[in-house]
Amino acid sequence: MINEFKDFIAKGNVMDMAVGIIIGAAFTAIVTSLVGDLINPIIGLFSGGIDFTNNYAVLAGDVPEGASLEAARETGASVFAYGAFIMAIINFLIIAWVVFMLVKMVNRVKEAAETPEEAAPEEPAGPTQEELLADILAALKKA
Repeated sequence: MINEFKDFIAKGNVMDMAVGIIIGAAFTAIVTSLVGDLINPIIGLFSGGIDFTNNYAVLAGDVPEGASLEAARETGASVFAYGAFIMAIINFLIIAWVVFMLVKMVNRVKEAAETPEEAAPEEPAGPTQEELLADILAALKKA
C-alpha cells in the first residue's frame, strides 16, 4: 500500500499539478494586487469613482440610514449585498482579461524563442542506375 502511494506521488503529472497549484496561488496574489492596486483606480478615474460595494438591501433588522455594508452587517441585520456581488463580477472580468493578455504575451514570447529545427542534411541516396551501368562498363573494358 505504501509503495503504491509512493509510485502515485512520484508520477510526473501529480508533481506537475502540485507545482501548478502552488505557482497558481502565488500568481493569484500578483494578479489580485495588479487589479486592486493598479487597474481598478484607473477605471475609477474614468467611471467617476463608482463603487458598488456598499449597495445593499436590508431584508430584516434595523440599519442606520446611509450606513456602509460593513456597519449594516455589524448591527446583525440581514442584508442582501448585491453591490459586493457586482464588484466581484467586475473584478473577475478584469482579472480574466489581465490573465488572458498575460497568457497571450507568454505564448508570443515562447513562439519567438522556439527556433525551427534545422533540416537534417540529406544523406546520399547512392549511385544512380546510369552511374552503376557506367561502372560496370568500365570494369568490363578492363577485363
